[in-house]
Amino acid sequence: MTAPDDLTAGRDRADDLLRRLEESQDSATALLAELTEVRDLAFLGAGLTAVARAEGRRLPPAQRAQAATRQVHLGVLRDRNRTDPEGLRVWLLRAAEEVQLLRRLRAAADRLAG
Repeated sequence: MTAPDDLTAGRDRADDLLRRLEESQDSATALLAELTEVRDLAFLGAGLTAVARAEGRRLPPAQRAQAATRQVHLGVLRDRNRTDPEGLRVWLLRAAEEVQLLRRLRAAADRLAG
């Protein structure tokens, strides 16, 4: 069973990764390099997935459908690298970039809606 502390730590790391990615790719990569356990990487990914799904639900229908498809592709990437920490780091970076994209899309939709 998953401890609530693991889930909270994963979400906190996801928020930290997103903040660092806003600063620079190098900062985000440095955070991921600190995580060596597959378990820690997986919980960070769960946090990112939760953020991405929440952000995706706020998009207009067509963009929401496209975001759902990208989440499926990210899931395939994750599954291919299930036991490979380096591969999981690539997945996490792409998942964080997806969150950034979703946020930009939402901001653009808000501007158009007035």
